[in-house]
Amino acid sequence: MKIYIAGPDVFEKNAAEIGEKYKEICRRYGHTGLYPLDNECDSSEEIYKGNIKLIDESDVIIANGNPFRGEMDAGTAFEIGYGAAKGKKIYIYLMDTRELKEKYGSEDSEGRAVEDFGYPLNLMLCEAAETVKGGFEDCVKLL
Repeated sequence: MKIYIAGPDVFEKNAAEIGEKYKEICRRYGHTGLYPLDNECDSSEEIYKGNIKLIDESDVIIANGNPFRGEMDAGTAFEIGYGAAKGKKIYIYLMDTRELKEKYGSEDSEGRAVEDFGYPLNLMLCEAAETVKGGFEDCVKLL
């Protein structure tokens, strides 16, 4: 299977090394990893189109759903939504899989309701994907 590797790891200083590590994990289990940095491009439009092409080519999306700048990376959330619309199987890995209500209570700091569907993330993400406690390799093992 071809696995699209989604997540904010592309912003790390050692992003290329991280991608190679993920792709090696994919190979170890008999799959092919598709990492956003596989695209050789510079402009935002080229990056967008390149990532869409990789998602289209993939069979599965494995997404890093851990907080990045305070919450799930917006680009990763978009890729999950796009993949769901294309009928891709999606896994989101998290270190903290506690339910939102357990993490935040029944209201946030602004007095707004916290959804209570038993999910660790917004229901739109969790209905589109299977959430996995752990890391990237834990998701690959499920395939």
